[in-house]
Amino acid sequence: MEVVEEIEYEGLPPNAGLGVSMMAGALAGITEHAVMFPVDSIKTRMQVFATSPAAVYTGIGNAFTRISSTEGMRALWRGVSSVIMGAGPAHAVHFGTYEAIKEFTGGNIEGNKNQWLSTSFAGASATIASDALMNPFDVIKQRMQVHKSEFRSALTCARTVYRTEGLSAFYISYPTTLMMSVPFTAVQFTVYEQLKTLLNPSGVYSPVTHMLSGGLAGAVAGAVTTPLDVAKTILQTRGASSDKEIRHAKGNDGCV
Repeated sequence: MEVVEEIEYEGLPPNAGLGVSMMAGALAGITEHAVMFPVDSIKTRMQVFATSPAAVYTGIGNAFTRISSTEGMRALWRGVSSVIMGAGPAHAVHFGTYEAIKEFTGGNIEGNKNQWLSTSFAGASATIASDALMNPFDVIKQRMQVHKSEFRSALTCARTVYRTEGLSAFYISYPTTLMMSVPFTAVQFTVYEQLKTLLNPSGVYSPVTHMLSGGLAGAVAGAVTTPLDVAKTILQTRGASSDKEIRHAKGNDGCV
């Protein structure tokens, strides 16, 4: 009797190759950031309200209404070009590094008892590499998102920040970003796997289940890491602040 191997619909084929993994990651990253960008813009403004007293919002709906009526809908998309430029390469590096490190450390060998160790090391390495690439683009994005931003071009923003604050301005939040990324990823995937098993115990093909599980997992992970996300945002936009303490903040301690 011929045994038919079950297809793992969640993942890429085993022979897909590193290039395919990187391309899939890049497209997923660009799509994710582009679709949610208006919400991200509102989040950024709400997090830096201390530096922009006139931009205090009571909620997402209030923020959306006030921004669109006073600045126009385009203001909600200001800085998206930086995300598109950075998200693709950063996610490609993330998935590429993950697959390469996992392969190098034996994580793809069936029956390997230390597979979890290989996967953890690969995930950590991927996060460090991708965040290092994405951090400058994230700084530019948030400088363009803040209330009354003077920047309309990502390139102009990058040049101005580099000229006035130096290269360190693009990486001042990097340690905080890593401190946030590790627990975020851990919580997100743990909740995702638990919800996926709970909502779809049979494991049949169900895009709705994956979307629901992924959305709820992201919400829980975001709630857990919001304090660090606020610190990251303040560090990345400190050059646009009129508050002397914020402008000279060097790390998490200076933001709380």
